[in-house]
Amino acid sequence: MPVLCQGGLVLRTVLFVHGVLALGRGVHGGSLPQLLADLSVLVAAALPATLVWLLAGCALRARLARLPPWGAATLMGGLGALCASGGWLELRWLDQGAAGPLAALAAALSGAALAVAVWQVLCLRERLNLPAGTQARLAELQSRIRPHFLFNALNSAITLVQIDPVRAEAVLEDLSELFRAALASADAPVTLGQEIELAQRYLAIEQVRFGARLTVRWQLEAEAARARVPALMLQPLVENAVKHGIEPSAEGGEIVIRTGVRRGVALLTVTNPLSEGRARRGHGMALHNVRERLLLLHDLGARFEAGVIEGGRFRVRIAIALPD
Repeated sequence: MPVLCQGGLVLRTVLFVHGVLALGRGVHGGSLPQLLADLSVLVAAALPATLVWLLAGCALRARLARLPPWGAATLMGGLGALCASGGWLELRWLDQGAAGPLAALAAALSGAALAVAVWQVLCLRERLNLPAGTQARLAELQSRIRPHFLFNALNSAITLVQIDPVRAEAVLEDLSELFRAALASADAPVTLGQEIELAQRYLAIEQVRFGARLTVRWQLEAEAARARVPALMLQPLVENAVKHGIEPSAEGGEIVIRTGVRRGVALLTVTNPLSEGRARRGHGMALHNVRERLLLLHDLGARFEAGVIEGGRFRVRIAIALPD
C-alpha cells in the first residue's frame, strides 16, 4: 500500500501529473509563449487538485488497506474525478477552459483515469520493492547470526557459569533476545528506542568478551526514541563498529552512540576508532542494507551518511523525520 504522505511520492506524483498535462497541451501546437501561458494556467488548477488527492489518499490509507485492489483503485479514481472537477471549476472561475456539461464530464473522466493510472504505478512500485525488502532481511539475518558470534557468546557464558552464574544468565538472556528479534518478522517498523535496547544487549555480550578493551558511551535524547526505523537497523551498525574498530586493536577503543532531535528530525550517530594498518576492510553489505531499508521506509524523509571523520574515526550518521 503506497504511503502518499512521503515527500518522494508527492514529488514524483506532482511531476508525473504535470508532465502529462504538458504533453497533452503540446500536442495542440502553438507558439512557445502561448504554450507557457497555457501551462501556467493548467498548473494553477492541477497542483491544488493533485495535492488534495494525495492528502485524501493519505488520510484514507487505513481504509484503503482493508479494500481489495480493485476497490482501492475505484475509490482513488473517484477521488481523482472529484479533484479534477474542482480544478475545472477553478479554471472556469479564472475564465479559462471550455464550458458546458461535456467539458465538466471530460475533466472528471480525465481526472479519474489519471488518478487510477498514478495509483496503479505507485502500487506496482511497492510490489517491486517487496523482493528487495525480502533480500535485505535474508542478508541481515545471515549477518546477525554469524557462527563466530554465537560461538563466542556461548563460550563466554560457559566460562562465567562457574565464576559468575548471574552474569552468565544475563548473557544467555541477551543472546535469547537477539535471536528472538532476528527471527521475528521484519515487515513492520519499530521505534529507535527498541533498536537501542537491542543494541545494548548485543554490546553487553561483547563487553564480556573484550572486557576493558571495549568502552561504550551512550548519549541519548528521549525524544528521538520514538522515530520509526526498520527492524534490526542499529545492531549491524554497532556490530560493524566492534568488528572493525575494537577487534583488530590490541588496545581496543571507545564506541559512541548518540541520538538527538533537531527541528523535528531524529539524529543517530555511531562512531568507532579505526586501527591504522590493522583494521579489516569490509564489503559494506551491512551499511548498504541499512541505507536501502531506510529509503524503502522513509524515502526522501531519511538521510544516511558513512565515512571517516577527523581524528581517524569512522562515523555513521542517520537523520529521520519524526512522526507527528
